[in-house]
Amino acid sequence: MAKLVVFKDKARRALEEGIAQLTNTVRFTLGPRARNVLLEKKFGAPQIIHDGITIAKEIELEDPLQNTGARLIREAAEKTNDVAGDGTTTATLLAYAMISEGSKNVTAGANPVNLRRGIDKTVAYLLKEVESLAKPITDRKTIAEVATISATNDPEVGEMIASAMDRVGRQGVITVEESKSLDTDMEVVEGMQFDRGYMSPYFVTDAERMLTEMEDAFLLITSSKISAVQDLIPILEKIAREGRPLLIIAEDIEGEALAMLVVNRLRGVLNVAAVKAPSFGDRRKAILEDIAILTGGQMISEDIGLRLDTATLQMLGRVRKVTVTKDTTTIVGQGDTTTQVEKRVAQIRKQLDQSDSEYDREKLQERIARLSGGVAVIKVGAATETELKDRKLRIEDALNATRAAVEEGIIPGGGTVFVHLTKLIPDFKTSLNAEEQVGANIVMKALSYPLEQIATNAGLEGTVVVEKVKELEPGFGFDALENRYVDMVANGIVDPAKVARSALQNAASIAGMYLTTEVVIADKPEPEAPAPAPGGGMGGMGMGGMGMGRYGHGWHGHGRHGHDVELPLASSRLPNNNPQGIPQVRWGSLHYSWVNLKRRLSLKGADEMGWEEDKSQVPL
Repeated sequence: MAKLVVFKDKARRALEEGIAQLTNTVRFTLGPRARNVLLEKKFGAPQIIHDGITIAKEIELEDPLQNTGARLIREAAEKTNDVAGDGTTTATLLAYAMISEGSKNVTAGANPVNLRRGIDKTVAYLLKEVESLAKPITDRKTIAEVATISATNDPEVGEMIASAMDRVGRQGVITVEESKSLDTDMEVVEGMQFDRGYMSPYFVTDAERMLTEMEDAFLLITSSKISAVQDLIPILEKIAREGRPLLIIAEDIEGEALAMLVVNRLRGVLNVAAVKAPSFGDRRKAILEDIAILTGGQMISEDIGLRLDTATLQMLGRVRKVTVTKDTTTIVGQGDTTTQVEKRVAQIRKQLDQSDSEYDREKLQERIARLSGGVAVIKVGAATETELKDRKLRIEDALNATRAAVEEGIIPGGGTVFVHLTKLIPDFKTSLNAEEQVGANIVMKALSYPLEQIATNAGLEGTVVVEKVKELEPGFGFDALENRYVDMVANGIVDPAKVARSALQNAASIAGMYLTTEVVIADKPEPEAPAPAPGGGMGGMGMGGMGMGRYGHGWHGHGRHGHDVELPLASSRLPNNNPQGIPQVRWGSLHYSWVNLKRRLSLKGADEMGWEEDKSQVPL
């Protein structure tokens, strides 16, 4: 594919146009009086979005250079979201402000490399100040305040997240799911739960509720597939003599082995149930090892030299209670393996610190929570699908912000800290050279943008609010919800320090890359292929062009106005539009309607390709 190569100011201008378009789209979602963005979806209902990163990911611009700029600033939001889980709009605004101010200086002749050094040194100094301002979360009330602010001042969400952390701990796993009801509520699943149910309904012990319950049971854990009866008989005989229930967790149980378990269960010889192991591949083995450690047993696997037919009672786990439904299995350990569980959790935390994958990190956190004793599930309800998706995104943001606050503490919110940090820059920049000082000035101007936008979204003059806040003592700022100047922390308006730090750090990184860019190389758009010209003919008697198409025949169409039309032969699919409104084609010696041609050739439906189906036509 041909490439566009653009240099210097022209390149930066094109990038800045794309950056401005994305920023102007997300800026309205900042603050307690923010607006929404309505996103058209290709499938399903339109989506109302209040989340900066979700909006940014949906924006693709037609111009390749502008789109490169939009993707560049989107990276600041994505990095902030990956690290802190919130603050994506703030990061976008800060990056745009630094880029906008920096571009003016580069155009005026400033050295981009020195500007970047000045920005980096100033931001590094300010990050230390943010860290020193952060106060650790000490009570439940502060957790609720952080969640409330991040959920656009929804106290119900704040209280729910605080309750969830009370139940499962600040390091516990809290998941957000869509509810089938109108209400939003929370439930806590005690013990270890995974999404696999019983292999046969014959294992059910409570027919009314269709579940299996066992107490003081053995647990047989294996990563193997069980199909031979002979593998199970030795251990089953030992368990039968003990007279205790048994739960088997295996990759799969099939054929005679499953039939034998069902028969013994129905005859009352053995109280047994079987479930498939959760997850897949290496993650499945890791989860089985977690279950074994929690229950004081061993995972029986040929990989480590253990076989089912030689298993002993000492290899089995022991559980206080087991509950199995058709979809889930919940195991509550006996609580006598605390030391081993703590070692296992510490091992998983090391893996968590080393993992770069967001998906892997999420799964590792789930494993920690299962071992630690519970998972809280917030079930989001709403009247419509559009409202449901918006509310779910807000709750996820609030949850991420709360976790960040627990990790690194809180600072005064509402963009207040950024504005007060500008007062420190004049003294700091005396240690920089002349052009680096220009970089420091760029950061100083950019720091006012978040508060200015919050005030603008509240219907006020942003610059006036910023100047007023600069006159106030540190910690005091603007309450955009009530239109007043207050002590932010005392009034519960707080932000996670981690969110502010990540937003500033990532914004400076992207701005520095932009300012030192001299050449942009992007894909050159391919010109659109001209529409095929209609063939000649009269009164339906004309002969369309012949050729060898994908299926060895020429494609022909009978026009509604009595003339043949030749269609493209080189394409592997039908054209995307039908300017002639053709209802029939000729394939070989037969005529077909589009719908019947589709059936004959097993192509996609004519409606998917933009061709009109004329169902009144039949093969001639």
